[in-house]
Amino acid sequence: MGLDQLRSLQLNNPPVELLVLSACRTALGDEEAELGFTGLAVQAGVKSAMGSLWYVSDEGTLGFMTHFYEQLKQAPIKAEALRQAQLAMLRGEVQLKNGQLITPNSTIPLPPELAEQGDKELTHPYYWSAFTLVGNPW
Repeated sequence: MGLDQLRSLQLNNPPVELLVLSACRTALGDEEAELGFTGLAVQAGVKSAMGSLWYVSDEGTLGFMTHFYEQLKQAPIKAEALRQAQLAMLRGEVQLKNGQLITPNSTIPLPPELAEQGDKELTHPYYWSAFTLVGNPW
């Protein structure tokens, strides 16, 4: 699908509350779409969209998204769920250890290809700061 076809998905009927685009550089745009797919999703009627500004790692994104969705269940404000997930990663509360993804709320077995990479701390901003929320923060 091209950027010009996003409106044809009718994301505003009924309105999509949150569209998460966790792939690399989904919030990076060009002259035609300043905020990439993320910005175009909001223009197409999505209330909020989250995307990444640069290339992201699979393991960092797995940890971030897992904890973001855990926070989203508890936080009434999407921007606060994003902030809490970022803070948890910065504090080292989200990590890959002994073949598992560990978050403050859960322990999840990793897929073999990630488990083989060994233990990893995800505190560096590279793992969590690429994600941004566009549109309505609530």
